Amino acid sequence: MTKITLKPGTYLYPIPAALITCGPPEKPNIITLAWMGTVCSEPPMLGISIRPSRHSSGLIKQYGEFAVNLPTEDLVRATDYCGVVSGQKVDKFAATGLTAATAKVIHSVVIAECPVNIECKVTQVLSLGSHDLFLGQVVAVQADESVLSEKGEIDLTKARPLAYGGHRYWSLGQLLAIHGYSAKE
Repeated sequence: MTKITLKPGTYLYPIPAALITCGPPEKPNIITLAWMGTVCSEPPMLGISIRPSRHSSGLIKQYGEFAVNLPTEDLVRATDYCGVVSGQKVDKFAATGLTAATAKVIHSVVIAECPVNIECKVTQVLSLGSHDLFLGQVVAVQADESVLSEKGEIDLTKARPLAYGGHRYWSLGQLLAIHGYSAKE
């Protein structure tokens, strides 16, 4: 196999596409992000990266919290819309028909139509260049019963989350294996 050298860039994909809610409950905002991921297990922490010029960046800095809402394949249009329109000019909840629901711990809202909502309190903000990295400790998780397995775990085949890569939205394919299977052979 011949490999071609590419210039340095953001080629790590697919990655989750998520709807991040932030700001006060009376005027919440939604931003679509793909630059995010799990950064620690104990305590559970997520990292999200946002350009400092974005409206949501200021809201998260001001209020110190956010929620990661995992959209289903059915929400791809709303997910795209929330990533290309500014919340300074548009009420994204009204424009998309998404429902702001009460969070369990944080003072912002979560999105009712998303089957998984992960509430986070900001512990640190790092300026990285074009983006600020917000490290958030997970303080609550809400999951719709319809996406849980018999063991009470989130079943991705039921949740049907979106993935993002190459400026495109993707659905997840089939299950290939379960973590640790290679050591059991």
